[in-house]
Amino acid sequence: MADDKKTPENTISKIKALRKQELSADALAQGIFDGNKAMLAKAITLLESTKPEHAEKANAVIEKCLSKPSQSIRLGITGVPGVGKSSFIETLGKTLTEQGNKVAVLAVDPTSSLSKGSILGDKTRMETLAKDPNAFIRPSPSGSSLGGVAQKTRESIMLCEAAGYNVILVETVGVGQSEIAVHSMVDFFLLLKLSGAGDELQGIKRGIMEMADAIAINKADGSNKEHAQLAVTEFSRALHLYPPKANGWIPKVKKCSAVENTGIIEIWEMAQRFVSHTKENGFFEKNRQQQNKNWFLQTVDEYIKQFFHQKESFKTEQAKLLSDIEAHKISPFYAAKILLDKITKEL
Repeated sequence: MADDKKTPENTISKIKALRKQELSADALAQGIFDGNKAMLAKAITLLESTKPEHAEKANAVIEKCLSKPSQSIRLGITGVPGVGKSSFIETLGKTLTEQGNKVAVLAVDPTSSLSKGSILGDKTRMETLAKDPNAFIRPSPSGSSLGGVAQKTRESIMLCEAAGYNVILVETVGVGQSEIAVHSMVDFFLLLKLSGAGDELQGIKRGIMEMADAIAINKADGSNKEHAQLAVTEFSRALHLYPPKANGWIPKVKKCSAVENTGIIEIWEMAQRFVSHTKENGFFEKNRQQQNKNWFLQTVDEYIKQFFHQKESFKTEQAKLLSDIEAHKISPFYAAKILLDKITKEL
């Protein structure tokens, strides 16, 4: 029958109907286990919600998904704006899906400090990968979180793994001293660089260089190939200045071109060698365990913050102290102590 044919209008109607449904935690978890992208997206939206009534259901979904075994590889990809992160991820993602992998991309977009909204343009920039049935792209606003990663990126990783995605790519907004946030939730940390950018030996990048498991000189194509090779040499020399890594891995520098699709597969093979190396010496599992501990501690901090901010007495006293600070009647530091002392006495 003609009505049963899949048309763009029917597909859009089904998606809208699904969005309006109030699904149980069991239904969402089952949809995730079945590999339903719409259900996965709905679950991530639920856990990203700031509404208290959504938190309990989101936690229930996460608990159910944790019981699903996974052999995934988590890759963090960072670099300054303009280095070609999205192009690199799309080319890598297509290469991986062609090999039979299921790839999830958790791309974090900058958030406006005024409107609190984000561009959410990664699905547009990764148009080809977005249409791949074995790929899932989830752009999320970075909000006020540090390191260019969304507050719920860790939970999103868990849900994607439960949905059967065996390669998780986490793309950050850019490079900064807070990139430890993404480093603390992935197995392999890749730093993308450009040749001729003038930062081959820049001291300010020491922190990010020390965390990187590999450096890729992107856009090594056309007339830039020679410059890219020089950058490989310079960065390789720079890496020798840093102390050995605890996992025994020696970081490598490669050149690649997302446009010409050169060097991409070599970087993926290097990531696989890294995983094999760290699994053999026990560091892989140890790192995952430490990440779970960090996740626990950061979640506790988040819950404590939410608990206080939801108390009416906290809001009232905070408003009064803010007025006193504005009038120069009290210092911000002493006001903070007064606020916490008063609220903790009520517990």
